Amino acid sequence: MRSAARLLLPLATAALAAGLAAAPAQASASSAAETWKWGPTASSDTRGWANGHVRSGSSGLRIVGDLYDAGGAKTCSWVKIKWLTDRGKYRTATYRNCSQSTPRRFTVNAGYMLLAKAMVCRGSATRVTGKCSRWERVWTQGG
Repeated sequence: MRSAARLLLPLATAALAAGLAAAPAQASASSAAETWKWGPTASSDTRGWANGHVRSGSSGLRIVGDLYDAGGAKTCSWVKIKWLTDRGKYRTATYRNCSQSTPRRFTVNAGYMLLAKAMVCRGSATRVTGKCSRWERVWTQGG
């Protein structure tokens, strides 16, 4: 009986040491940022569209996307991002792209939020004039 214990004791300590060595690697993998993709969301005339991702970080969530414009001269694409904060307040951010060839990258530091929605519209260089999509879900807490 004692000889069996002597044989198993080194194996048990080796397995325990291997388990402890693997634990920090698992902890660092779980603290990595998570990413959720969204889009594409297109305007009602399909000449403007946006897509992107939401990434978690140490200071909350960040919405990142690209806004594309395929319209004619003197028109622009607009994207509106609306999110509900963890304190129950709605916040909005609006971006435009008038390039007709190059996508415009936008970033919203939303912090801790409960949900986020996006709408893509067409407009002039100064304001939205219509042809908007519906509000489409970008991210919601709990999926």
